[in-house]
Amino acid sequence: MEKLNEVGKSVLTSIQQFDFWWQLLALATALLLATLANQRLQGLVEKQHTLDSGLRHMAVRSIQRLLWPLTALAVLVPAKIIFEMNALPVQILEVAIPVLLALAVIRLVVYILRKAFNVSPLLKSSENLLAGIIWFGVLLHLAGWLPGLLAVLDSDSLAMTVGETRISVLAVLKLLLMITLAFTLAIWLAEFISRRVQRSTHISPSMQVGFAKFSKFILITIAFLVALNAVGINLSSLAVFGGALGVGLGFGLQRIASNFISGFILVFDRSIKPGDIITVGDKFGWVEQLNARYVVVRNREGVDTLIPNENLITSEVINWSYADTNVRMIIKVQISYDDDPEQALALMLECASASPRILTTPSPTVRLMEFADSGIALELRVWITDMEKGTAEVRSAINLAIWRTFKQHNITIPYPQRDLHIKSGWPPAPEQISKDQQ
Repeated sequence: MEKLNEVGKSVLTSIQQFDFWWQLLALATALLLATLANQRLQGLVEKQHTLDSGLRHMAVRSIQRLLWPLTALAVLVPAKIIFEMNALPVQILEVAIPVLLALAVIRLVVYILRKAFNVSPLLKSSENLLAGIIWFGVLLHLAGWLPGLLAVLDSDSLAMTVGETRISVLAVLKLLLMITLAFTLAIWLAEFISRRVQRSTHISPSMQVGFAKFSKFILITIAFLVALNAVGINLSSLAVFGGALGVGLGFGLQRIASNFISGFILVFDRSIKPGDIITVGDKFGWVEQLNARYVVVRNREGVDTLIPNENLITSEVINWSYADTNVRMIIKVQISYDDDPEQALALMLECASASPRILTTPSPTVRLMEFADSGIALELRVWITDMEKGTAEVRSAINLAIWRTFKQHNITIPYPQRDLHIKSGWPPAPEQISKDQQ
C-alpha cells in the first residue's frame, strides 16, 4: 500500500511537470500503434492462414490474441529504457507494462483452456477465477506486497519436512500451479494427437482409439512428473505414494484399474471398435466411443448405454460386424396342411424383394423345416448389410408382403390347435350328480 501511495503522490506531482506528458504521450502512442498494427496484421494473418489446421492453426490464433498487448509492450519497453537513460520519470510506464503483461497472459491462458477442454459453465468460471488470480498478483506487485507475501508462504513456520524434502505452503501452491499448467498442456496435446490420428486413412479405427488413449496416458504421466520435478520434489520420495497406490488398487480401486486395463485390451486386440454393432446381454446397439473406463453403446431409440470395459472382457459379446457386416434374417411362417407347400415357398421367395435393404447377393432362400403340430413350418432367409438400422423394418415389410400374397392365393396361416380325445365317455351332468347324492 505504501508503494501505491508513493506512486499516487509521484503521479500527482508529475502531472504538474512537463515530463509527465512525455510519459502520457508515449503510452498513447504505444496504444495507438498497437491498435493500428493489430488491425493490419490481423487482416494479413486471416488471409494467409484461413485454411490452416492443427498446431499451426493454434499458433496463429495464439498470435492473434497476443498481438495487441505485445505490440504495445514492444513500444513501451524501449520507451521506458529511453526515459530511464535520460533520467525522466517512468511511474506511468511501470504501471502500464505489468497490466499489459497480465492481459497477454490472461488471453493466452483462456485460449489454451478453451482448446484443451469443452466449453462449459465450469470452464467459464475457471477462466474468471484465473483472470482474478492474475490481476490480484499484478495488484500485489504494484503495491509492493508480493515479495513479502512470498517470503511468508515460504517461511519455516508454514513448512514441514518429509524425509529429505521440505514442503512449504509456497511449494504446494507452485505444485498446484505447475500441475494445472502441465495437465492442461498434456490434455490439449493429447486431443491434438487424437484429431490428427483420426484424420489418417492408413490407421484402423481401433488403433486410432488405442493410440489416442496411450498417448493421453503417457502425456499426463509425464506432466505429473515434470510438475513434481519443477517444484523441487525428489521423485524417489514417491516410493511411499506408490506403495499406498498399490494397496488402494488391491482394495478399493481394483474395479477401476480392471476397467482401465480392459480398455487397452479391447483396443489392441481389435475385438471391438467404433461403429461395430454388438449385443451385450439384453443391450443391442452400435459402439459410439471407446473410453478409458467404459464403452458407449447407442441403441435404436437413441439411448446411450455406458458398459464397463470389464464386462466386455468377462462376458459373452455378440459382434454383428466383427468379420463381415452381412447378417442373415430368418422369417418363420406356418401354412395349413391343406395348402401346397411348394406354391407357398415360391410365393415367399417373391416376397423377399419387399424391402430395398435386402441383398441380392447372397440371394434369398426358402426352406421347409418341419411338419409341426399346427401346420407346415416354412422359413424365408434373407441377408442385410446395415444391421445398425435394426431388423424390425425389414421383418415387418416381409411379413406384410407374405400376408397379402397368401390372402390373394388362398393360402391359410393356421391357428395353434390341439386335438382332444376322450376315451371314457362324457362326464355326468351337474344335475345328475346332485340327484345321485340325494
